[in-house]
Amino acid sequence: MVLPLLKLGTLALKTLSKPIAARLKKEAGLHPKFRNIIVSIAQANHRVTTTMQRRIYGHATDVEIRPLNEEKAVQAAVDLMGEFFVFSVAVAALIFEVQRNSRSEAKKEEIRKQEMEGMRQRDEDLAKEVELLKQKLAEIEQMARGRGLAGVLNFRHAHAEEAKPSPAT
Repeated sequence: MVLPLLKLGTLALKTLSKPIAARLKKEAGLHPKFRNIIVSIAQANHRVTTTMQRRIYGHATDVEIRPLNEEKAVQAAVDLMGEFFVFSVAVAALIFEVQRNSRSEAKKEEIRKQEMEGMRQRDEDLAKEVELLKQKLAEIEQMARGRGLAGVLNFRHAHAEEAKPSPAT
């Protein structure tokens, strides 16, 4: 389910970036300063990519690289800006998703800690109850030793009589 939504989101971003690129093209034609900035960015990008390609293919890299004409440079810069826009939005979406997952995992971990604390507390309570029962059993055994076998039988009988309500009052 996530993958189709991701693809749909990517398609939407690419679709939205096209009008932005068109607007940048239009602005580049109207504002000479902006045009000069993006032309210099495009020329620098052209030099770097051409040098990298020449190194990859084993060609000489000390040759002069011819600059792009102004229209090609503007088009290349606008395309680069559009791709940068799409990339930055994708990175922002990725960061958001990672943070959301991190918060979700932190909540799950907190719930696990609370459950473990509850189990530990219950374990301590049960251990205290077991100790109390051991003490009571030891007292009963000590009383039984003092009275002997008949005392144990009388103790059970006397204990049962204590539990019955007295009919005298």
